[in-house]
Amino acid sequence: MSLAHSHYDVIIIGAGPSGAAAAAMLAQANKKVLVLERQQFPRFSIGESLLPQCMMYLEQAGLRDTVEQHAQELGFQFKDGAAFYRGGEHTVFDFREKSSTGPGTTFQVKREKFDQLLIQQAAAYGAEVQHGMQVEQVALQDDGKHCVKLRNLADDAQLELTCAFLLDASGFGRVLPRLLDLEYPSDFPVRQAAFCHVKTELEHPTFDRNKILITVHPTNPEIWYWLIPFADGTASLGVVGSERFFADDDNAKAALWRKVQDEPYLLEVLGDCDVVRDEQIITGYSANVKQLHGKGYALLGNAGEFLDPVFSSGVTIALKSAIMAVPLVLRELNGETVDWQQEFSSPLRKGIDTFRTYVKGWYDCSFQDVIFYPHQQATIKQMICSILAGYAWDLQNPFVRESERRLKVVTELCQES
Repeated sequence: MSLAHSHYDVIIIGAGPSGAAAAAMLAQANKKVLVLERQQFPRFSIGESLLPQCMMYLEQAGLRDTVEQHAQELGFQFKDGAAFYRGGEHTVFDFREKSSTGPGTTFQVKREKFDQLLIQQAAAYGAEVQHGMQVEQVALQDDGKHCVKLRNLADDAQLELTCAFLLDASGFGRVLPRLLDLEYPSDFPVRQAAFCHVKTELEHPTFDRNKILITVHPTNPEIWYWLIPFADGTASLGVVGSERFFADDDNAKAALWRKVQDEPYLLEVLGDCDVVRDEQIITGYSANVKQLHGKGYALLGNAGEFLDPVFSSGVTIALKSAIMAVPLVLRELNGETVDWQQEFSSPLRKGIDTFRTYVKGWYDCSFQDVIFYPHQQATIKQMICSILAGYAWDLQNPFVRESERRLKVVTELCQES
């Protein structure tokens, strides 16, 4: 397999949503951009329930029209909110009733189709995309011609390229954090997710297929389930909890279905179902890094940090990081001085920290008490709805601007009532 050039303006590691968005933007800016992806597409990935904020980022990358035009043929499920269930309590957050401006609807997608659609559009804009390529070594040079050594997995050939800038969009592969010794322990407990795809009608009278369903375990609120319907009559089903809750499960099938059997309401919603994608497990997925940028590189999406799947924030963070990074890369390529800490890392982490506050609140049950509070005040619910819809960088929202303090206050009010 021959490459078009030996030197590129930008090399992107990974062809997932952040890599595709960055590649699309750079190609539209007439830059020589190469995307290196280890896997062949289409390929399976979790993170199937998008947030409405994603649609704005896709639009900025020139990808939204493509997604909307192909949504029906690819079986993307319309999504307008999130439903929560806990021990007989039902509550719904309609994303169209948020306080932040911007889209209030999005899609639930099978990532093999969604990711392939995005990277194909990036290629249509002029990005060079190569699959089956594994990055094995990176040498950052003072002269700005950074060396990337890679291996073609098809024929085991060794290749060496140079570029002016590197973007790591490798997701859980976390290529640059490993190669540049950037990995840093997450402060989140080690959790495990067991999941599969099922074929099911989902015709329960209380279930709205336009919403993701989050269900709390009936006796242990640290364990929760996701149910994400797709338009083709299948759904993604998963359970998440700390490792110790799965200690007696000897395989992925047991880890998932023993916990599902604990929740009668979820069983009712599922009805008769057949597994159409085998059960899988991922463990210890939360991750952090020492820094999100350095001389000649920046980390995008899950390559930099991943929190938890509970609020479906992964793709939103990935796209946001690409949208923020590319204009800075273009400036740097133009010879301008860029303050990556102040213009990229700090503002990106502000939104990530907002999500972090509510993820932690979910697991210590304080945010669960807010979500299930039966007498929700409309204005406060709209502000919280904005965060659940992905608008975690909207500093006009006090639940973003002062996330920890605001959550503490409203939790105390709910618990006192």
